[in-house]
Amino acid sequence: MSTAAHDVPAHAAPSLVDRRLPPITEIGALSMIAIAGGVIYLAAYLPRHAPLWFAIVLLGVAAALQVTNVILLSRLSDFAWGRFFQVARWALLAYAIIAGMIEFAFVFDHTRGAQLVVMTTMLALFMLNVPVLIGFTVARYQRAG
Repeated sequence: MSTAAHDVPAHAAPSLVDRRLPPITEIGALSMIAIAGGVIYLAAYLPRHAPLWFAIVLLGVAAALQVTNVILLSRLSDFAWGRFFQVARWALLAYAIIAGMIEFAFVFDHTRGAQLVVMTTMLALFMLNVPVLIGFTVARYQRAG
C-alpha cells in the first residue's frame, strides 16, 4: 500500500496544472514581440518619417497571431469563461487607459499620417492582447462551471 503524496484516487478530478491547452500564452508573447519590434523600429526614426514596410509586416504578423489566439480560445469548451471575462474586462480597462496615455504622447510629439496610423494600430493590438493573456493565465487554473 502506497501512501505517497502524489498518489491520486481514481475518482479525483484531473489536475488543472497538467491539462493540455493550446499555446495561447506563447502565441500572445510572439505577438507582443512583433508589436514591440514595430514600435521600436518606428520610434527610432522619430521625429522623421520611417519607411513603413517593415513596421507593416510586423503589424501583420502580430495581427495574424492574435487572430490565431482568438480562434484557439474559441475552440475551448471546458474552460472557466466566467473568470476569463471577469479578469480580462478589468485588464482591458486598465490597458485602455494606458494606451490612451501613450496615444496622447504620440500625438503630442507630432507623429502624423501613416506613421501615426501604424503606431496606433500596434497600440490597439497591444491593448487587446495583454488582457487576453492575463485572463487566460488566471482562467486556465480555474475549474469550469
